[in-house]
Amino acid sequence: MTELAIGIDIGGSGIKAGAVDLATGQLHGDRYRIATPDPSTPNSVVSATARLVTRIGRAIPEAADRLAVPVGVGIPSVVVSGVTRSAANIDGGWIGYPAGTELRRALSRDVTIVNDADAAGVAEMRLGAGVGQRGTVIVLTLGTGVGSAIFVDGTLVPNTELGHMEIRGRDAERRSAANARIRRSLSWKAWAADLDEHLIAIDRLFSPNLFILGGGVSKNPDRFIPFLTVRVAVVPAQLRNDAGIVGAAMFAAEQAHVSEGGPVGPPDPGPPDADPPDPDPSPLPDPAA
Repeated sequence: MTELAIGIDIGGSGIKAGAVDLATGQLHGDRYRIATPDPSTPNSVVSATARLVTRIGRAIPEAADRLAVPVGVGIPSVVVSGVTRSAANIDGGWIGYPAGTELRRALSRDVTIVNDADAAGVAEMRLGAGVGQRGTVIVLTLGTGVGSAIFVDGTLVPNTELGHMEIRGRDAERRSAANARIRRSLSWKAWAADLDEHLIAIDRLFSPNLFILGGGVSKNPDRFIPFLTVRVAVVPAQLRNDAGIVGAAMFAAEQAHVSEGGPVGPPDPGPPDADPPDPDPSPLPDPAA
């Protein structure tokens, strides 16, 4: 497997990126963040992503090797064979867009496209709070919207969209996303009640063994997790906002391994433990954890 890969995490409000040391799962060098273009059309986001990859290559010479270092891109969309089939909190032009083909053309290197929550979930299951967890584990990324990744004994069920399940006649994420707390000027306790309703509804459908909550709010678990009443254990993500970057890089490295003759299939999270406007073209490193 490739030793180094670049991970890109495209969100509704920001695009985060970094080079990932695949041996450790740690960022190799700085983490970068720029604002998602507004409007977030495919062309504008692809251009912004290309500039980020160029910036990383300038800072880390080994990452500039287009033949050896693949790029993984997490997008808030259902992704099938490199085509984005939905548009959650991004421009509607992404629906039916050949994202894999266009990003490969723009970057002139191997690119793997994946649902952003699936990428974060794989990283968390391999390296974070999901390591060794058996049964059904659901990873939720709480940000502009709510992304979801479901794992059964460590195996990913891709492209789930639990943020869009209906609660009170609306998409659940309209109340349970981290951005909803800010948009509605809610206290942590009041927002936790809305999140709790969403978790309880998911529990009724899937009966998971564990919820892992990621996104920026995972830095403040004590401010909302104690208020949750859902019967299932709930823990914060350990990789926090880096999970999407790390997971996207893992997908890219796995795909590069496949193209070299390795086994075909989604990234293997490992066996369960029987007893885991236009953005600034020169973004600065993001000091946030």
